This record gives sequence, structure tokens and C-alpha cells, in this order.
Amino acid sequence: MSPQPATHTRSLADWLLVLDELNVAHIELGLARMQVVASRLGLLSLPSHVITVGGTNGKGTTCALIEAMLSAGGISVGVYSSPHLVDYRERVRINGDSPSTTQFCAAFAAVAAARVSADGAPTALTYFEFTTLAALWLFREAAPQVVLLEVGLGGRLDATNVVASDQTVVTTVSLDHTDWLGEERESVGFEKAGIFKAKKPAVCGDAIPPRSLVAHAASMNTPLYCNGRDYHWQVKGASWSFNGLGLELRDLPLPLLPVMNAATALATLALSPFNLNEQVIHQGLRAAQLTGRLQQLSPQLWLDVAHNPESAQYLASQIPRLRQGGRLLAVVGMLKDKDIEHTLSALSELFDSWYLASLPGPRGASAAELAQWQSGACFDSVIDALAGAEHAAQADDVIVVFGSFFTVADVLAARSVITHPTF
Repeated sequence: MSPQPATHTRSLADWLLVLDELNVAHIELGLARMQVVASRLGLLSLPSHVITVGGTNGKGTTCALIEAMLSAGGISVGVYSSPHLVDYRERVRINGDSPSTTQFCAAFAAVAAARVSADGAPTALTYFEFTTLAALWLFREAAPQVVLLEVGLGGRLDATNVVASDQTVVTTVSLDHTDWLGEERESVGFEKAGIFKAKKPAVCGDAIPPRSLVAHAASMNTPLYCNGRDYHWQVKGASWSFNGLGLELRDLPLPLLPVMNAATALATLALSPFNLNEQVIHQGLRAAQLTGRLQQLSPQLWLDVAHNPESAQYLASQIPRLRQGGRLLAVVGMLKDKDIEHTLSALSELFDSWYLASLPGPRGASAAELAQWQSGACFDSVIDALAGAEHAAQADDVIVVFGSFFTVADVLAARSVITHPTF
């Protein structure tokens, strides 16, 4: 191995190589390592109001909606999310901006130093743990009024759960990452509920929460507020309403992001110490957006990271708003460890033509593997599949690219779409 540059002179690219060379890109659930290093860094609690957001689908959109409404009210907000699509710095936002490469490098240097004990022995960290600690360090330095932490995997043993949070959210509970979280919805619900904190309010956006989640809240003495029980929402025409938890709002603007997640965000804010007036809420709902979620790149091209049956069903519900009168063409690439069969079947009848793309790497499914569940033209890459769809498309046809964060990221990178501020 070539000599590494000194810690204080490493670039962000150097640090990302360090993570790979330390073999920390694997998944290893557990909080012991995080607690050791976070304690050394003084990161077990933050000088901000911390809201931890978990769930199977809708974590990122719920964070974006909370962020947008708080920002509209003049409240400073930090957000940690994953994965990034094009630029690593997308994982952290502070008041809507990504930290500079210099700030990220300082955070990585601090984490690297804290990994080493007094006797010189390093604490092993996974890629996500290292990244999470760096994000927490950046938040501690910036001290925004609110920090939103998006759970990476599960909840109970996820790296974000090392922090003392003031509120928690579980958006939805369905089967995903079954190798890690179990093959029953009840077991998944228990893992998601592991972020709950004693006497701290929690919101569940799932209309039918697993019994295990409700029971865990009770065992933790966690006040739990549920969609359909403690708060209600309804779409009517071009607007929607929210009622519950001290709020009664009508004629709310429909956001670009799912209304169910907007309702979860409103419920969370209703339980927070921040009082937002109706004008601010309207402004935030109109402004909220998230890269890769029903994102329109051109009149003919839409992107969505839908990668499991639940998110595919939501995408299916939005198809009428995408159609322009012509055909719908699907470009899809997926990972092997996802439920390919049921994800594709949720959309199979809605598209006129399918363009199946192979994703690289050991996790990537080949186009031939996708073709076992959905007939279509096979291509070696997402970009090749998109080129095939664009070649076949007529003026009033619409192309929808979906199936994975990696699939959407390939298109964003190829089209040079900026997904973070330029410094």
C-alpha cells in the first residue's frame, strides 16, 4: 500500500479511500463500537433538539418535510441521511447546505483520532458508523436548533441510535432487509421501535402498527401517537386536511412528496417545542423536495428510488399525474437482496414497455434476473437502458427510471445534475 498522507492533509477523496482500505464498508449491527468512540468525542448527546426518524419507507421524505417547515419558520436545521446519490456530502445538510470538504475532512480526522485508545488500539468501525460519527461531530460544531437523524438500517442497533434523541418517528413498517431484521412484520416492528426513548414522544405513521411496536413503546414508557388514532388526514381534490394533536388544518397544499409522510411530519412538529403558524406550514409544504423522489429531470423523464413493494405501490398511485397522454416506458435496475418479484408486479400493468438494466457489483441484479419476473429489453447498464428508452420514445411518451438509489444515481451523474450546493 502506498504511504497515506498525514491526517491533517488528507482530502475528502483520501478519507473515502481510507474507509475502504480499513475494510469498514461491510454491515455489522451493534452499538458497542459507536458508544466507545462517541463517548470519547462527547457525541452521546447534542446541543440541539434531536429527532430520530426510522421506518421502512418514507424516512428521507419525512425528514425533508420536517426540515422544510422548520426552515420556513426560521429555525436552523441539520439533517443526516443516506445513502448519497452523487456526492458524498449529500449525507449532511445544515440549513439546506452541505458542509464544505474542509469541514468534512476535519470531522473525519476527529473520528480517526478518537478511534484510537490510550494504549494505541483502534476501535473497528463500519463505513456507516464512521460516517455517522462524522455527521454528529459536524452537528455538534454547527449547533443547529434541530437535528434530524435518518436511521440507516432497522433502528435498535443502528448507529444513529447512539444519540440521546428528544423525539422519535417510525414512518412505516414492512418487510425489507429481512436477512438483518427478520422475515416477519412483527420482528421488523420490534427493531424499528428500538429507537424509542423513555418519556420522549414517538410518532408512528403506519396506519396498522405492529403489535410489537406498540408493546415496546409501552414497555419503554414512551408516549406513542399513531396515524388514524391520535391524528387523521384526508386528501380532497387539490388539497388535504390534518386534524389531531392540537392542530386542525384545512386546505393544505399537496406537496410533491407523499401526503402520508407530510402528515407524519406535521404530527412530529405538533409534539415538538416549535410552534409554527399555518402560513409557515403552507410555505414549507410547497417548498419540500428530495432528490430522487418523484423527481422530474425533463418533461419526458422522471426518477424515483422506489425499490421495494411498498414504495413501488406508492409510485403506482402517482402514475396518473406523470402520464402525458402517450405511452409509459419503464427503466429499472435493482439489487439482488430486494423483493424483485413483488416490486415489479406492483407496476407491471402500468407500463407499456420495459427496459431492464444490470447493476454492477455483487449486490447488483442482472437484467436477465429482472427478466425472470418482468419481460423487457435487457441492457448492460442503466445508461444503456435509458438510451434505449429515449430512442424508442415519442413526443408525448414518459420515461420513469426506478428500482434503486444506484439506478437513480447513475442517471443523475450522467446528466450532471447537481445534488448539493457548490462551494
